[in-house]
Amino acid sequence: MRETVSGGCQCGRIRYRVAIHDDDAYLCHCRMCQRATGGVSIAFKNVKKAEVVWEREPDRYASSPIANRGFCRECGTPLTFEFPDSENLDLTIGSFDAPARFQPRHHFGVESWHPQWLDTRGLPEYRADENPATRDRWMKTLGRLPD
Repeated sequence: MRETVSGGCQCGRIRYRVAIHDDDAYLCHCRMCQRATGGVSIAFKNVKKAEVVWEREPDRYASSPIANRGFCRECGTPLTFEFPDSENLDLTIGSFDAPARFQPRHHFGVESWHPQWLDTRGLPEYRADENPATRDRWMKTLGRLPD
């Protein structure tokens, strides 16, 4: 399978198209990713750099002596993790226009894994559109709920 899919940042300033060959993805739990995203893990899709077409290049931050992270300086969306000397890079699953298609295949950085945050099926569930404080703010400001 070879398919071109698209994605970008929250504000739309950074957009990309990329050729993917499967729906495989992974979760990284390393402390660098936790600090870079403010989350307990981040979902990534590994792709060939040569197969990513940027409408506008992301801003990049040297997050360590061995890696850079691409992001949007306007809205703060994390977009990539990349080793400068690699032919591949990781795109954040949440930045794809259709992220639900991807399937986690492994965990990385498990020395910093917080498993209590991954299997949360027993917790109560609330929809954003059923929360009056959130829903009413969106309706007043935008006239609809966001995508």
